[in-house]
Amino acid sequence: MKEFSLILLSGGVGKRMQLNYPKQFLLLAGKPIFIHVLEKVDRLPEIKEIIITCPHDYMDLTEETITPYGFHTPIRLIEGGETRQESVYKGLLAAQYDDVIIHEAVRPFVTVEMFQRLINEPVENAIFGLEIPFTVLKGRDKVEGNLKREELINVQLPHKFSKDRLLYAHECAREENLQFTEDASLHFHYYKSDITVLKGSDHNIKITTPVDRKIAEAIYKETVLMTD
Repeated sequence: MKEFSLILLSGGVGKRMQLNYPKQFLLLAGKPIFIHVLEKVDRLPEIKEIIITCPHDYMDLTEETITPYGFHTPIRLIEGGETRQESVYKGLLAAQYDDVIIHEAVRPFVTVEMFQRLINEPVENAIFGLEIPFTVLKGRDKVEGNLKREELINVQLPHKFSKDRLLYAHECAREENLQFTEDASLHFHYYKSDITVLKGSDHNIKITTPVDRKIAEAIYKETVLMTD
């Protein structure tokens, strides 16, 4: 059985959510949304440690929030970086196991089954993704080109990678001062190697804006309350 470190990115400060506190502390069904993630990760014996990257000013609150739940999986808090990419890099340096899973604290609708599919996938590098159901064009103020929808995917987390190979790619990106929005694109930039895409879920949204919060409440009612 492979053993994994899980890096939980929890470094947001809530700007797009228009909050005066990090969005990972938003309540969903009475619990901060990152607690919903931890409850699922804690059920996976292959995940041997959880590393949470936190904003410096919220490390104590994060620990105080976690403690009453009595999670069995060892959890370590580290200070996150100025960017998402730097937070992942710090998480990789802290990870004690050879394989890592990366997830975001603000994706609370990930399921135990999704994590298990990722763990059981017999390849080294795998992510979740969905087909894009709408038209995408290249451009900002003006249309600059067409993109083929059938060649694109909506990237979702969690991801899994070999720690050492992803860490090396991060170090290369730091030397070249390159920024990527997530780790599959960073990894592919340097290795051009296979990254398996597993079918994601429409429910596995990232809660970033006030609209996302309303959608999350609707998803919770549909996926949780209706199964009671």
